Amino acid sequence: MRLSRALGLLLCLSGPVTMAHAADVAGSQDFPNLPRPTDAEIVDYKPASELERVFPMGSIRKISGQLRFDGQVAARGTTTSVTYQLPAERSADEAFTETREALQKQGAQLLFWCQARDCGESSLWANEVFGNARLYGADNGQAYLLLRLKPDNDTLVALYSITRGNRRAMLHVEEFQAGAPLGELLPTSATLLRELKSSGDLELPMLTDAPKEPWITLLSRGLNLDSTLRVTVSGPQGEAWRESLVGKGVRAARLEAGNKPTQGLTLELIR
Repeated sequence: MRLSRALGLLLCLSGPVTMAHAADVAGSQDFPNLPRPTDAEIVDYKPASELERVFPMGSIRKISGQLRFDGQVAARGTTTSVTYQLPAERSADEAFTETREALQKQGAQLLFWCQARDCGESSLWANEVFGNARLYGADNGQAYLLLRLKPDNDTLVALYSITRGNRRAMLHVEEFQAGAPLGELLPTSATLLRELKSSGDLELPMLTDAPKEPWITLLSRGLNLDSTLRVTVSGPQGEAWRESLVGKGVRAARLEAGNKPTQGLTLELIR
């Protein structure tokens, strides 16, 4: 009797712990540096394996049977991926945003970010890029982000969220550790603009010196993608950057000198 009661008590105490992720794919696990989306379950898991990987940095399409995109990062290294299915009350955008913000708080640099139809066809992302048919859904319900964990780090993280036809939301996270130095990787102008509009500021701590290419061109093109925006420009060389952006065609009336103490160049939206 005592043994039976003891076993019953043990099961009651351990039940919530052992059952918390009971629906996860066997052998799967979360990434140690990223929080699991609330109440999500792992429906697909690919442990670390070495392979040649290509991460698009542009809208994808297929022409004459070949996958096409404007830019890419291609390298050989070790890849690990986790695919989460979110509970019915959670949206793909929520999980995508929470994961992006968690990575940015760790100093990750955004390289390419697209949403909805700007990404291209969801079927190509699911089957051609990630090799996971679970990630197929409506083109206007997707988002993709490629980040570098640190500006001088050789680890990339790809995020892809999608709302499937059954209205269930999915979040796919892939971590890639390059086998050789990746060198300098630059974000796209559209990504810089999306980050600025999403968070209200664009922090570029690596830009501490006088204005230089290709950053002047990247920033000026990004700002000119939406000519209605006005920003303040702060940083150790803030005024020089402001003048350089004006020289690249950004209207001077859209740029104001900022006085925010920053490590590097920072642009802030004027609401």
